[in-house]
Amino acid sequence: MSKLSKTIVLAVLAVVALTAGMAFATTTPSSAVIHERVFNDSFASILTVNNSFPSLIDINDEAAGPLGWANLHVWRFSDDGVNAQQFSNTDGFAFYADLTISGTGNGEAGLQIAPWWSPDVDGRFNVRTPDGEVACFGGRLPFYSFTGSQGVQYVKGTTVRLGMIYTPNNEMNAASPATIEYIYDDGTMHTSGPIPFDEGNPAEDPPHGVFGILNPAYAGGHMQFNDMSGAGAGANMNVTWGNITFQDLGSVVATEASSWGSVKSLFR
Repeated sequence: MSKLSKTIVLAVLAVVALTAGMAFATTTPSSAVIHERVFNDSFASILTVNNSFPSLIDINDEAAGPLGWANLHVWRFSDDGVNAQQFSNTDGFAFYADLTISGTGNGEAGLQIAPWWSPDVDGRFNVRTPDGEVACFGGRLPFYSFTGSQGVQYVKGTTVRLGMIYTPNNEMNAASPATIEYIYDDGTMHTSGPIPFDEGNPAEDPPHGVFGILNPAYAGGHMQFNDMSGAGAGANMNVTWGNITFQDLGSVVATEASSWGSVKSLFR
């Protein structure tokens, strides 16, 4: 092989290596951070948190002192144990957790992909007690109701597995938007199927992007203890997320080695 040919081969290999490195979406989270009392209507409540990510995150809030409407606590994936990890509009990823809501109080809990303008509140895959409604809404998330579409209702004290699969596209336009798939397993696996994102606000692109979760987004879970004054002092709401799994699917999912089979393996 000539010196020129060797140079060309090395250059091509360098480009391939660089492209392969750029294809992966983000660092796989190594930890989770807890944001306590995002809503803090009952500021004297007794809050107990066990952050044993990824095997378990447990949040228990007990009503005490002056009682108001709701307390909201959230957790976020992190790659440094301090800051919530940021996800890009073109980052493909999937994550799952076993969710259990218990206690004498009622509220809502689940998973989140929250938008840049509301990093702790919006974008919920939401399971609610006491009525058992299961629905996805808010922020940039396309609306879907498992209760309305499939008759699903959550029963307090049971464990269900929730999942969210975010799939960007090369074009990220009206013809090829990103999609999200919601999965709910209460012994039977229910799926929304891939649902496309709408455009969002084109005046905000750049820097935030369009037709997806936008830049930056934040992923994790939430628990909101509702009607704390009605529940009364001593009432509690407990939420656990167990067996938390995450997979980086790559910036352009279709070109990655990850398959639907490997994504589904996280769900078991």
